[in-house]
Amino acid sequence: MASYYTGYYKHYVAIDCIIFGFDEGELKILLYKRVLEPAKGQWSLMGGFLKPEESLDEATKRILYDCSGLSNLFMEQLYTFGKVERDPGERVISVAYFALIRIEDYNNELNNQTGAQWWPISRMPKLIFDHNDMVSKALRKLKIRTKNRPVGFELLPRRFTIPQLQSLYEAIHRRGFDKRNFRKKILSMKLLERLDEKDKESSKKGAYLYKFNKRKYNSLVEKGFHFEI
Repeated sequence: MASYYTGYYKHYVAIDCIIFGFDEGELKILLYKRVLEPAKGQWSLMGGFLKPEESLDEATKRILYDCSGLSNLFMEQLYTFGKVERDPGERVISVAYFALIRIEDYNNELNNQTGAQWWPISRMPKLIFDHNDMVSKALRKLKIRTKNRPVGFELLPRRFTIPQLQSLYEAIHRRGFDKRNFRKKILSMKLLERLDEKDKESSKKGAYLYKFNKRKYNSLVEKGFHFEI
């Protein structure tokens, strides 16, 4: 069997992770400055190479844990980037994933080890190689996912207000939503549990805190429910 592969070329396989977070009303991305050539000192996505014993998903989970200190994150394979000269160092095929992180859970101590920083998408620096293209594709996919699946809740604190939720959707979709219609739409799905607490940081009166009922969502999906914003 081994002789079948003789004479064929071998290539490097990389995993690049577009890691999104949400904080201070802005959609953010986790980036770091490369410490190796080529492109040393330039801003890059978080990533690494596939190990022989790993599947693509396993490698992505390892990379995400190493750079965030978190496991069981939402992640989705995005696209495979394989232009011949995309990496000036070697012939590298990169499989891109996007992941969602609650910034409040992120281990900030890892910044000292990796040199990683959260950047607002609106002020993101130019990235190495084809990483800007990866981010653009990930943003388009994130818009689609948040329209028809409740993945946006993966970016919010576990307890949040309706204005915070609306702010998240406006940041992702880069447009405003009518306050009354958004509230009516999201509450009509019966997926949020209102808590007996208020967030009074934004106003004296305060806004009620809610949490997303994932178990109820999964139960409704089995009955044909379709999430749509």
